[in-house]
Amino acid sequence: MVPPTRHLLRARDTIDARYREQLDVRYLAQIAHASPAHFIREFKAAFGATPHQYLLTRRMERAAALLSRTDYSVLEICLEVGLHSVGSFTSSFKRTYGVTPTEYRAAHPPADVYIPTCYWMAAARPSGRALSEKTPREPALTVASNDL
Repeated sequence: MVPPTRHLLRARDTIDARYREQLDVRYLAQIAHASPAHFIREFKAAFGATPHQYLLTRRMERAAALLSRTDYSVLEICLEVGLHSVGSFTSSFKRTYGVTPTEYRAAHPPADVYIPTCYWMAAARPSGRALSEKTPREPALTVASNDL
């Protein structure tokens, strides 16, 4: 429930922009100018997921978009999103979306019209996972009896 600071936003933006690459915690911690353990704790407090979970979610979102918008093979999509094992990709995808990549593609045929990527990314975001920035709660407003 900690609001993200600039160094955490910098690390998150790096994950969002470079999700295809092999990003490890040590590298992301360097970007955030923190030790790896401290970085993981702060990142999870700010975004509700560890850096690895956040990275995997970004990859699965992109994979879902590619499955529904292209005719790339599952192997090509696996490699495109930065993973190297089709088996682990399929397991991660099924854990995230509840179906295999092939079943997802069959249930989400390509649209006949162009839809901007930002809409696809939002629609492909796994349900039940809140990985957005967490903001502190607003203080409750109270009315004093002498104000009435």
